[in-house]
Amino acid sequence: MSTFDEYAAAVRQLSVQVREGERGAAAEAERRRRLHAGVAQVGQRLAAQGQRLDQLGEAIGLPPATAATAATAATAAASDGPDAGTGSPVATGAVDPDADPDVDPDADPGVVLEEARRLVDEADLRTREVEALAARPELLPTWSPAARAVAVYVACAAAGVLLMLVLVVASGVGLVSGFTLGAWICAGLPVLSFAAGWLILGRWARPALATVEPPRFVPLGFVICVALVPTAYCASLLLVRFLR
Repeated sequence: MSTFDEYAAAVRQLSVQVREGERGAAAEAERRRRLHAGVAQVGQRLAAQGQRLDQLGEAIGLPPATAATAATAATAAASDGPDAGTGSPVATGAVDPDADPDVDPDADPGVVLEEARRLVDEADLRTREVEALAARPELLPTWSPAARAVAVYVACAAAGVLLMLVLVVASGVGLVSGFTLGAWICAGLPVLSFAAGWLILGRWARPALATVEPPRFVPLGFVICVALVPTAYCASLLLVRFLR
């Protein structure tokens, strides 16, 4: 083979190697671009989760956390992941004393990114579950607002009836006058029962994430309390006369 033929073969081989190197560099650049885009997306989701968790914490009376700040820091740290092996501290053998000992420095950045996405998806699911629970009141959470209000007012009126029976017994032994007994039965106990139900609905029937006051069904509650206590008193009088 002549010297010229050897030279031409070497040039062709070098050209092939250059093209392969260019294709490899382009593929690596595209891989890094996708990794950086994925890290940025995960970082944005982490920041949004942090802000939402701060809002949930404030709704239940906790001081604002630093989740959003931590997410930003994690995003900045993770953005160095695609550059591993190209002059990063891990690639050069430097040891970070604050680094997580469970992190494998030789792990594939793409695999790590997919795992991060899976964890973020799971965190989103858990956050939605917490929001669903926080949107329900503490008191009788599965009941409708109207049914809950009726149950509360009836319970408070029943407590008023028990107090009425105590007053009836006290009146029978002369501790309470007839006028006082009548005033409590016709006005005092119904109003106290209604006020107790109104306060209970405002305190325990309000979801943690509620932005408006829950319905308290004031007319309905007032009718229940005003009607139940005197009705119970009249029923007790009839029962006593019947038993005699």
